[in-house]
Amino acid sequence: MSAAEEVVAEGHEAVEAVPKRAMTLGTGTSLVVVVLLLIVPLFTKNFIIFQMTMLLIYGLAVLALNILTGGSGQFSLGQSAFYAIGAYISAVLMEQFNVNYALTLPISGVLCFGVGFLFGKPALRLSGVYLALATFALATAMPQLLKLNFLEQWTGGVQGLVVTKPDAPFGLKMSQDMWLYYFTLAVTLAIYIFSVNLLRSRSGRAFMAIRDNEIAASAMGVDVALYKTLAFGISAGITGVAGGLGAIAVQFVAPDSYTITLAISLFLGMVVGGVGWLPGSFVGAAFIIFVPNIAESISKGLSGAVFGVLLFLVIFLVPHGARQIAIVGQQLIGKLRKT
Repeated sequence: MSAAEEVVAEGHEAVEAVPKRAMTLGTGTSLVVVVLLLIVPLFTKNFIIFQMTMLLIYGLAVLALNILTGGSGQFSLGQSAFYAIGAYISAVLMEQFNVNYALTLPISGVLCFGVGFLFGKPALRLSGVYLALATFALATAMPQLLKLNFLEQWTGGVQGLVVTKPDAPFGLKMSQDMWLYYFTLAVTLAIYIFSVNLLRSRSGRAFMAIRDNEIAASAMGVDVALYKTLAFGISAGITGVAGGLGAIAVQFVAPDSYTITLAISLFLGMVVGGVGWLPGSFVGAAFIIFVPNIAESISKGLSGAVFGVLLFLVIFLVPHGARQIAIVGQQLIGKLRKT
């Protein structure tokens, strides 16, 4: 079902099997986007390829937050903490234990899933702004925890840790940036497909039920405690994978790289992309990567003010983010086809 059709269906009383907010692009549009993502790096410079890689990585982190907030209705300002944990796990495994970079990602994901699941247990007593404050505290504390003396022999302490960027395997004649981009694209597509299927599954419907009405979901037999902690764990796991990819792409990890500013940026990306709309995660990631550069090009001295004005315009004109633009676009295309 297309995005436009699902929004129209929201007005009906019938309950759909597929959660309405787990909207994706149509098959044709998805194929076009994938083909563009495969072709564009062949005609661009390494710096642009690096930026596209970071777009995919931040897109994964925003997608993870979308599953938590858009899926189960839990607000989190602590995604930077899970991103940092994933980044450091991959960096330490690569540089201190000589583990292959590809193998570090599932390890980061599993360990971050465990941390997120355990954090979700005490967070069950909290909701709304109180849960947001608890996760805010986690994000604020994480950079300081990474500077602890007993971790310094592995993490490098305040000076951080340099990460070696991998070469292309099998003797492929491509730059490190290009190989890492395609590797990141493959991981992103796999996680994106998993996320879509998750939100369309029984667990996804349980997430949606909790988001819409926790008491009604419990009355219908949904294990609210289990699914809320599961949502936290899955979100943290995906964010951990994104953090590991980010460490490999940037080639450096340091505590001050994962402050609360990163968490707020990811939350901003989710809002701009459209809460609950998975493709919008990557639109939001593009916003938080490229718009600050645009603001700085307009005025270096007032780049922060320009960014604020641009953000205000986006929120004012499209309060539902990129999801709203996609819906309008599909409605216009539908009208043109009928005429």
